[in-house]
Amino acid sequence: MRPVLHTDLRDAARALLMRPARQRFDLCRRMLNEAAWADRYARQTGRPHPLWGNGTLSDAARKRGLAREPTLDDTQFCDCLALVLLGLRDRLGHVQGRE
Repeated sequence: MRPVLHTDLRDAARALLMRPARQRFDLCRRMLNEAAWADRYARQTGRPHPLWGNGTLSDAARKRGLAREPTLDDTQFCDCLALVLLGLRDRLGHVQGRE
């Protein structure tokens, strides 16, 4: 997966916000995986993946549609942001543990 920027966090949280709370964990994990797979594909072929995009988390999220961006006092949006951050932390720990 390409380096994660603020835009990636925001877009991933907005994609999660479109789904019922019970589906968000699985979708978050899926978007993180798709971003990593797309990045590998793009590095090997020189082209974005046709379904998962260019390897950024933002591109993986945008393929699903995004909710309108709420303010940070929206508890559901905060929950979605936290879920993305926890997913990233877990993914980084998994990747670093393999090296």
